[in-house]
Amino acid sequence: MEEEKWGRRIRAFRKLKGYTQEGLAKDLGISVSILGEVERGNRKPKEELMIKIATIFQVSIDELTQDQVHK
Repeated sequence: MEEEKWGRRIRAFRKLKGYTQEGLAKDLGISVSILGEVERGNRKPKEELMIKIATIFQVSIDELTQDQVHK
């Protein structure tokens, strides 16, 4: 399921960039519970949210949806 893939990628980038769920949710202007649902694959992130996440992490949308995080 794409939602699970996106969630895993977002969580991996969040940890790689040193963000807590609380910190990232605050910067995105969403609740921690929404971010948690996205990371678990229970909620599909809207395009606007994906753009915000990519901007904060300084990566492309394509990088968020690939299969591996490069360190």
